[in-house]
Amino acid sequence: MKDGGMASGAIERVVIVGGGTAGWMAAAALGAYLAGTGTRITLIESSEIGTIGVGEATIPTIRRFYAQLGMGDAEVMRACEATAKLGIRFVDWKLGTSFVHPFGRFGQDLRGIDFHHFWLKARAAGQAAPLEEYSLGAMLAREGHASVPLPNPPSQLSVFDWALHFDAALFAAHMRAYAERSGVTRIDAKITDVSLHGETGFIESVTLDSGEQVAGDLFIDCSGFRGLLIGEALGIGYQDWSHWLLCDGAFAVQSERVGPPPSCTTVTARSSGWQWRIPLRTREGNGIVFASHFQNDDDARAELLANVLGKPTMEPRRLRFTPGRREVAWAKNCVSLGLASGFLEPLESTSIALIETGIERLKNLFPDKGFDPAVIAEYNIQSAEEMERVRDFIILHYHLSTREGPFWQACREMTLPDTLNAKLDLWRARGAFIRYRWEMFHPASWLAIYGGYEHLPERIDPGVAAVDVPELARALEQMRAAVARTVSDTPTHDEFLATVDGAAAEPIRTSA
Repeated sequence: MKDGGMASGAIERVVIVGGGTAGWMAAAALGAYLAGTGTRITLIESSEIGTIGVGEATIPTIRRFYAQLGMGDAEVMRACEATAKLGIRFVDWKLGTSFVHPFGRFGQDLRGIDFHHFWLKARAAGQAAPLEEYSLGAMLAREGHASVPLPNPPSQLSVFDWALHFDAALFAAHMRAYAERSGVTRIDAKITDVSLHGETGFIESVTLDSGEQVAGDLFIDCSGFRGLLIGEALGIGYQDWSHWLLCDGAFAVQSERVGPPPSCTTVTARSSGWQWRIPLRTREGNGIVFASHFQNDDDARAELLANVLGKPTMEPRRLRFTPGRREVAWAKNCVSLGLASGFLEPLESTSIALIETGIERLKNLFPDKGFDPAVIAEYNIQSAEEMERVRDFIILHYHLSTREGPFWQACREMTLPDTLNAKLDLWRARGAFIRYRWEMFHPASWLAIYGGYEHLPERIDPGVAAVDVPELARALEQMRAAVARTVSDTPTHDEFLATVDGAAAEPIRTSA
């Protein structure tokens, strides 16, 4: 027998503790994955315990997640009050400017050399437009347009992707309906006790407030920040990253919608953090993320409400968090997902994406009752590395800001993780990107942030020296013009939403 002292064999009982986005996404995905195997899935949640539900913005991986469940974009958008998200617009992170981080590429590579090296050469000669004007995704977001990409793009200029803004509670409900159709059993109860095996320390069962005990082979902790199983029962500690990610709180508020919905999330830098604006069909989601060491609750709340465009429809909700992650995401026979496994902050909309990758990783490494340590170790390595890569990308946004004030100064002066320093050093030295394992954000995303801040390298690829500047300028102008023509030919976001939530939208065709 392997670690745990259990007889090996297929997992027969999966118990998910906690509902919300994480719990019901796990139930839906595992219900589909384990269909026909005889494995029983039970989800325990209490209708008396609310969910956090801040996240209303996603990244494109969400569309692949629900596509695996046989759901189309139109179905999900209708069910969840969703709008399209082509990227994130950063306002005043470099004071007086804005830039877009799109879901897509910039420009066209030439002669086997990445586009940005040619852009940097042309820019140095005063012959280049801003970087985002060479990105179809960025310009669609900036202009408030939206469409679906071509299935087989004719050129790199046509490559972009899109995600959703949605009501997270409605999305969880949609996942629940799917999961219950797949045979997942829901129990509405509070958990009063967790029973561990006396020798192995594995979780044997949970006790409900009704006195009933629910036994399982594999437990999935989706209990939020509390970490009822992974933290409280199994004693897995938490790595506190608040020395790198200074924001530790938020206020969230819904408001009436103002004007046509933008096709991007807007994040605006504030005195000690930043504010989000997320457009849904009938309302807007707003919030301020701030560092309590630099701003008190009253001031943060006032700063948020002073900058909400529409009339608030509720009192702002106060949220507290400690940026970081569990020491391990999988311990014994318990896998943690969502907030139970860690939380960075809402910037770049990674929380739901990390739930997706955690579920996908669990499917790829699904155990048997033997719980081989090699499987658990690999899951934990992948989870930790992915979380650290996302952490570094978020730190980058703060570190490069030139804003004034104690908070922003502290962000610039902090000691950075070695992995982020290595990336910054290579970019400065050669305009090149390091690709680590398990990275959610690819070089184009890093380029969007570097370019938006005008944080440019000291040297570029020597291969561009052979390119004549006037010839290069003509090529860049053709790219920019092709993107602009394509954007002007696409529907506005409102028009896109009117076409049965994008289901009937024609794929756009670039003139590039």
